[in-house]
Amino acid sequence: MSERVVRLIEEDEPDGLRLAPGHVLLRTLEVGVCGTDREIAAFAYGSAPAGTDRLVLGHEALAEVVRTGAGVARVRPGDLVVPTVRRPCNRIECLACRVGHQDFCTTGQFVERGISGAGGFMTELFVEEERYLVPVPPAVGELGVLVEPLSVAAKAFAQLDAILARLPWDKDRAQALVLGAGPIGVLTAMGLVVKGYRTVVFSREPDDDDRAQIVRSIGADYVSSESTDIHGLASRMGRFDVIVEAVGVPEFAFRTLPALAVNGTFILTGVPAPRPEFAFDGAGLMHNFVMQNQVMFGTVNADHASYEAAVRMLEQCLVRFPDAVRRVIARRVALDEAPALLRAAGGGVKTVIQIGEASTKARDGGLPAPGRGAARSASAGARER
Repeated sequence: MSERVVRLIEEDEPDGLRLAPGHVLLRTLEVGVCGTDREIAAFAYGSAPAGTDRLVLGHEALAEVVRTGAGVARVRPGDLVVPTVRRPCNRIECLACRVGHQDFCTTGQFVERGISGAGGFMTELFVEEERYLVPVPPAVGELGVLVEPLSVAAKAFAQLDAILARLPWDKDRAQALVLGAGPIGVLTAMGLVVKGYRTVVFSREPDDDDRAQIVRSIGADYVSSESTDIHGLASRMGRFDVIVEAVGVPEFAFRTLPALAVNGTFILTGVPAPRPEFAFDGAGLMHNFVMQNQVMFGTVNADHASYEAAVRMLEQCLVRFPDAVRRVIARRVALDEAPALLRAAGGGVKTVIQIGEASTKARDGGLPAPGRGAARSASAGARER
C-alpha cells in the first residue's frame, strides 16, 4: 500500500565528467516557493516524469555553473544562471515550439521542470542544456531567484506594448491596477512603476501589512480590498488603462472589470485551482469590450527573451528601489525545511529555500569533480507504507 508524500530523498549525483555536448552541470543555490509549488505538494496537480512515481519540485531557481560539456560557449564555471521552466513538445506541426516559443505551444504536450513531466530544481545538483540557461550578472546576485516570477511580468509587458501600438497616440501618465500583492503582483507593480505608470496594488492584506509598505516604498499606491471595494476605488481614482490579475481567483478578478478604462487592457497571469462556477455579467462584459475597444489576454510561463528582459528589469528595479526589491524575499530557509514549508500556507511575499553556496573557486575552474555520491532533492510522490 502506498501514500502520497512530500519528502527529501537521496539520488545519485549527476556525472559531471560525462556531460553530453551542449549540457551544463549546475549547483542549485536557491529556489523560490510559490502557490504552484504548494498546490503540487497538496497533489492538486503536477505529474512525475515518465517511468517514475515522484516529481522533484521547484521551478524558480538560481544556480551556479559547475562544469560544462563540449560546445558550451555562453556560460563558464562560476557563472550565475537562471534555468527556464518549459521545454518544447516534440510534434513537428507545432511551429511555436520549433522556433523556441514553447510558451505558445499549440499541442499542450510540453513539459515543465518541477511542474509536469520533468524534475525540478529543488535539488543540490542538476544537469541542463545551455540553451535553457539565462545568465545573471553578479550585480543581481542572490536576487536572481526572482527572475522567473518577474519573467511573467516581462512577457506581459512585451505583449502589452504590442497591443498599445494599435492606438494612434501615446498617453501620458497612464494608470495601472495590479490585483494581488503576492510575488508576481509586487514585482509587476515594480515593473509598471519603472515603465512610468501610476500604479495601484489592490489586495486583501490590510493597509499596514508589510506587502503594503513595500508597495508604497516604490511610489505606488496600496488599497486593501478589506476596506474598499472596486467601485469605491474606481470612483476615487478613475478607471485603469491596464489591469494585471495576479491572484488566480476568478471571482475577485472579474469583478474588477468595470474599472477597466476605454481602450484598456486586462491581463491574466493566475492559474486558478478547480473551483465552483460563479455568475457574472457576461453581457455587460461583452458590451464593454466591443464598444470600448478593450482587450483581454492571458500570459503563461515565459520564453528565453522574457527571462532576459526580466534580468534587465530586475537591474533597473535595484537601481530605483533596492531596499524594496530585497524585501520581496521575506525569509530564507534550509532545504531540510522544504517538506514542511511546502505543506504550510504562505507568509510574506516570497520564501526562498537555500540549497547551496556560490563557490569562490568556480571561476578559476578549481571545483572538484562531483563524485557518484548522493544528492538531496525535495520531491512529491508515492511511498510504500
